[in-house]
Amino acid sequence: MKAMMMACAAIALALGAAVPAQAKGCLKGALVGGVAGHYAGHHGVLGAAAGCVIGRHEANKRARMERERQREGRRQNIDDRSM
Repeated sequence: MKAMMMACAAIALALGAAVPAQAKGCLKGALVGGVAGHYAGHHGVLGAAAGCVIGRHEANKRARMERERQREGRRQNIDDRSM
């Protein structure tokens, strides 16, 4: 059982390194959620699905905040030039 979990973790990490940017957050969340679901009552698939959704939401939220921060920086630069 332990060897199988280690093999699954190794495969997930290998796949996570080769995933395009659109899946950002989903794989990490699915891995964590799957493990948590497995240990919480053998609901690994349900945990992986929920983890993917939550991970994707958090990645989108971080990306949105970064875009807003960059926009604010550009606005500040434009305001500084006009003075």
